[in-house]
Amino acid sequence: MEHQHWRRLDGTIIKKPIEDEVRAVLVREKEMGHTVKVCIGTDSQVKGRETEFATVIVFIRKGKGGFMFIHNESTMQKMNIKQRMLTEVSKSIEIAYALCHVFTIYNVDMEVHADINTNPNFKSNDALKEAMGYIMGMGFEFKAKPYAFASTSCANKVVQ
Repeated sequence: MEHQHWRRLDGTIIKKPIEDEVRAVLVREKEMGHTVKVCIGTDSQVKGRETEFATVIVFIRKGKGGFMFIHNESTMQKMNIKQRMLTEVSKSIEIAYALCHVFTIYNVDMEVHADINTNPNFKSNDALKEAMGYIMGMGFEFKAKPYAFASTSCANKVVQ
């Protein structure tokens, strides 16, 4: 995976490759006695001709709060809603796939969250079947709205 720029919510840049940083976090959290679950999600916003994406890795300490790492990127590529939803899913899967062996080593549950509405009255629902098939076909646990908080709440707050 090419080098991506990740940061913490407070803006601190993560200088190590994301895999190394995630491994260090999992070791630290385990040493502190925390049980951790990871949720990965992406959200996007169209601003004029530019589409901005935010992908998050959310670490949930069971009963002890959580924190996240953030990656932002943008494109000038024109997309319809279905293409944009599937691009969000693709960005989440790319990260989940790059990190899944680390989660397996440390026995950490991981979910991929899609900012796709399960209600057929919403346009994003057009991408639901493909997104679910893509995520589950890769062997990952899938969550959509209203349970996809990594994409619908966390990434949504940090898409620029």
